[in-house]
Amino acid sequence: MHFPYDTIPQLMRFRPDVIFTGEMGFRTLQASLYHRLFPESALVIWAKVTDATESGRGRLRHWLRASLLNTTNAVVVNGENGANYISRYGFPRERVFPVPATTEIQPFLALPVTRVPEVRHRLVYSGMLTERKNLLALLTQLSVWTKRNPSRTVDFDLLGDGPLRGQIATFKGPPNLRIRLLGSVTYDQLPKVYSEGGILAFPTLADEWGMVVTEAMASGVPVLGSRYSQAVEELVKDGQNGWTFCPDDPEDFYGALDRALQTPDHELNQMAVLARAAVSGITPASVAERLLRVFEYARSTNSPRAD
Repeated sequence: MHFPYDTIPQLMRFRPDVIFTGEMGFRTLQASLYHRLFPESALVIWAKVTDATESGRGRLRHWLRASLLNTTNAVVVNGENGANYISRYGFPRERVFPVPATTEIQPFLALPVTRVPEVRHRLVYSGMLTERKNLLALLTQLSVWTKRNPSRTVDFDLLGDGPLRGQIATFKGPPNLRIRLLGSVTYDQLPKVYSEGGILAFPTLADEWGMVVTEAMASGVPVLGSRYSQAVEELVKDGQNGWTFCPDDPEDFYGALDRALQTPDHELNQMAVLARAAVSGITPASVAERLLRVFEYARSTNSPRAD
């Protein structure tokens, strides 16, 4: 049963046997209080955390999370990075269950997996235009690369909006770096955007998952991705279906970018096939099935972990 984000009195009327909450903040505190009042219920937390997203958190936040975990039957995380983070609180690793985030990927899987040469190296970004996404650093690296490779033209399409839109729009790169700001589109238009892209650029400084990685790979688009995205960590195999890098290491960043842009078209099309294969089984139905198994496990324990 999904935890309804309501008050404790309202929860008492529902009397769920499994409470499922998708964060580790105030609403999870409400769920924990309910679980203490009705210990026959089970509490499952979906902890959307990684080392990168939690860097710099204060002592109060860590104390609250330790307290919440002390009353929790099971924790769902997006990947191994999140599992390791939760385990450092002393929470039993056998009660931590990695479950990838997903979306309805069928429209992306329906796209042709190969791209024509004029599209295959086109970079595409989808998401908010914010500091956390590290786009200005990517544009700086692209400027260096295009200056060093004057015979190559790099097209970079950015989908989305946000506070960095103005800076991106006025960014002065070499003439062989062509930047297009596509703005926001409805979700059903996303497959068309991916069908016109060749490589997803995802230089984020911190993402507990990164749904764009799943969407792009399902679309047949290899990923040039930051290892501070848990989706990149879990799904992208460097040199096989994409390229990974540390976004705060300029040399590593540039090296991955160079390898991506220097990869021949036919190899990119082969990588696209592997990218799609890596995510084709991450469907809403498969994720729901994995969550149900977690709920059954939590229900079977039926008591908070012992100190």
